[in-house]
Amino acid sequence: MDEQHLGTCCVLLLLLRGVFSTSEVCSNHLILPGLKGDQGENGDEGDAGKPGKTGPPGPKGPPGKPGSDGDIGIMGKTGPPGETGDKGFSGRPGHAGVKGKPGSTCDCGRYRKVVGQLVANVRKLKNSVKFVKNVISGIKETEDNYFLIIKEGKSYSEALTHCRIRGGTLAMPKNEETNALIAEYLTQAGLSRAFIGLHDTEHEGQFVYTDKTPLQGYSKWRPGEPNNAFDKEHCVEMVNTGGWNDVECDLTIYFVCEFPKKKRSNGIFS
Repeated sequence: MDEQHLGTCCVLLLLLRGVFSTSEVCSNHLILPGLKGDQGENGDEGDAGKPGKTGPPGPKGPPGKPGSDGDIGIMGKTGPPGETGDKGFSGRPGHAGVKGKPGSTCDCGRYRKVVGQLVANVRKLKNSVKFVKNVISGIKETEDNYFLIIKEGKSYSEALTHCRIRGGTLAMPKNEETNALIAEYLTQAGLSRAFIGLHDTEHEGQFVYTDKTPLQGYSKWRPGEPNNAFDKEHCVEMVNTGGWNDVECDLTIYFVCEFPKKKRSNGIFS
């Protein structure tokens, strides 16, 4: 505040004497701020402040220089095979080999024939041994035939073949005596069923024996049989009570072979 303003203030203070005393005016005058002083010297540098918050990322800098090559990594899995390449050029022919010793004349054809016959005989012998092992103990017979139960599950055609290659056929019970004999044979062997040589594979309902003899005069069908269930039953089995059923030919069960007592050149009784 300049001097002119100070004088004006004093005059105003004197006019206000009725309200305030002179001492009070002087007292108020003394607390007024003085003139602005000269600029002082710079103070000492203060302590470092606390770190501020992380600012936003700056713009992307230019790419750096490539680094050094790293170590070789672990070998990866084998990839799929590539396409077949073009055929290469033929190599140079090799040197001729050493001349061999002269050979000897061999009648190989005759030896092959002999060996082949031996192999066939061994096969037949194995089949015969297997056949005998599967024969139920005991043989039943009538005046004209022998009967054997073969304890080996076969289809009808396989069973017929097994009997025929040994000079027989599947059993053909054409009378009550033969039928009762086979039924008793099954019971003694502890079996409930077996194939016999009877079928209607050529004409439905017209049953014939394996020797082409038609079924006539004698039969032993169980009640309700033959019924050709599902149009698939064209072969015949006998149960141990002596009754007959028509069954599927692909059924795998035991069977009964029949062999004539007269001598035959290709049978086991020759």
